[in-house]
Amino acid sequence: MGQKKAKPPIPLFETPLIESHCHLDYLGQHDLDELLKKSFDQGIEKIVTISVSPDNIESVFELSKNQDRVYCTQGIHPHEAKGWSDKIEAIMNKNLPEKHVLAVGEIGLDYHYDNSPRDKQREVFERQLQLACDHDLPVVIHSRDAEQDTMDILRNFNSNKLKRRGVIHSFTSKIELAEFVLDQGFYLGFNGIITFKSAEKVRKAVQLCPMDRLLLETDAPFLTPVPYRGRENAPYYLPFVAEKMAEQKGCETEALLAQVYQNTQALFQFS
Repeated sequence: MGQKKAKPPIPLFETPLIESHCHLDYLGQHDLDELLKKSFDQGIEKIVTISVSPDNIESVFELSKNQDRVYCTQGIHPHEAKGWSDKIEAIMNKNLPEKHVLAVGEIGLDYHYDNSPRDKQREVFERQLQLACDHDLPVVIHSRDAEQDTMDILRNFNSNKLKRRGVIHSFTSKIELAEFVLDQGFYLGFNGIITFKSAEKVRKAVQLCPMDRLLLETDAPFLTPVPYRGRENAPYYLPFVAEKMAEQKGCETEALLAQVYQNTQALFQFS
């Protein structure tokens, strides 16, 4: 029997990378300290770990508070909108002013799974957008099979209210949503999906997106890029996403990384 083909090494670039969206508290197969060391050794300069539920909003906050070069967001994912409460809102109001909290998120709408009622999703999305306005923070948005309602709600939060705008993370929606949010001043975040054979629609969105509106993410531990698909994802796989993104933009990876680094700094304003 033939030997398994060895996986290619992870590329190492001169330009630093920023992991703009992952879930460090969801790691199953990785030791956190080892993962962070390997990520930083691989050129990942900063990591943003994302809050999604009433169960992890404070633990994500504490994790980022206690880890060098790790930042966080505070927010409730549309899957968890049914768990929204005055207590959660009070926690967010308390934590959002802290310097290691960069954004309100992951918030938005998900009509694919409908894990929370749609009217509740819309209510919680709007409430958290208002919190971002109140605290002058950007937002990290999840939108799946909910393009029209996402656009309708965002129209009510124009750049005069939600001044720092935000990012539509893991963009997989219709091109109409991409065009709308780009026109509104948002960024688009892309991850390992752009390396999947079936993701031609997502690669077209990458091609459409201006260079100064692109963000890199892994969404780890999910969506591991080719050629490591099937393993638990980690921030140190981000260079594979960068290479594929550069290929779609028709530029050298280092040039893309330099621009995306500027984009990520501009959006999150790391302290």
